[in-house]
Amino acid sequence: MTEKERMLAGEPYHPTDAELVAARKRAKGLCARYNASPVELDHATLEELLGRATDAYIEPPFFCDYGFNIRLGARFYANHGLVILDVMAVDIGDDVFVAPNVVISTATHPLLPEERNSGIEMARAITIGSNVWIGSGVQVLPGVTIGEGTTIGAGSVVTKDIPVRCVAVGNPCRVLRQLG
Repeated sequence: MTEKERMLAGEPYHPTDAELVAARKRAKGLCARYNASPVELDHATLEELLGRATDAYIEPPFFCDYGFNIRLGARFYANHGLVILDVMAVDIGDDVFVAPNVVISTATHPLLPEERNSGIEMARAITIGSNVWIGSGVQVLPGVTIGEGTTIGAGSVVTKDIPVRCVAVGNPCRVLRQLG
């Protein structure tokens, strides 16, 4: 398997692989171009970055690792400062609203320092259902699923799956109440 195939399969991989470095450089260049036009959003560049058509409205600045692992549903809106570390798939449903300074990260590293220092990385996919609202400063960690119709309160750190139709807040993020 190539390092990219290992990465996409959720296996340990070497991010210094030439193909992966080139893909990240491409994404960084496209993010820079997108962020350089804050008055009129550059939909063509966003579509080139994601590799597909989108009606997403993402306020600059926006940053990601690759772009090709991000799938945004219809009517996606993100305020300033969205960061998506899309080492693996980030699937986001329709009508999702993201407040400023949110980090969605599939990337992770080994816990043992010897393994971590070897340069190996890993990732776990993230899924966010439709009709979700993510508050300011939220961090969504690797492997998490956020259920449809849920609101994540500002400043939360989402470390585990959150069910459908609820309000969840805190560090670690916990369900505060179910919605009708």
